[in-house]
Amino acid sequence: CVMNILYFAWMREHTGCAAEEIDLPDGVSTVADLVPHLASRSDGHATALRNLKTVRVAVNRTYGALDTPICQGDEVAFFPPVTGG
Repeated sequence: CVMNILYFAWMREHTGCAAEEIDLPDGVSTVADLVPHLASRSDGHATALRNLKTVRVAVNRTYGALDTPICQGDEVAFFPPVTGG
């Protein structure tokens, strides 16, 4: 059972993928723990995840935060804030 990581909008452009499946790394139990692991995957991932103040997260399709717990099999989505206009 793997984690499904989703990227939306400009985050998808930076990472070069809309989704990827990963095994939950040892010692990772929150979204904040996961971010450095994802950022190390490529320069594009590092760019997409550099400023977490401009990123929103959902775990299993429910809005979350950096301290949201995660476990193997979860879906974690990263996306920029939605702006109206």
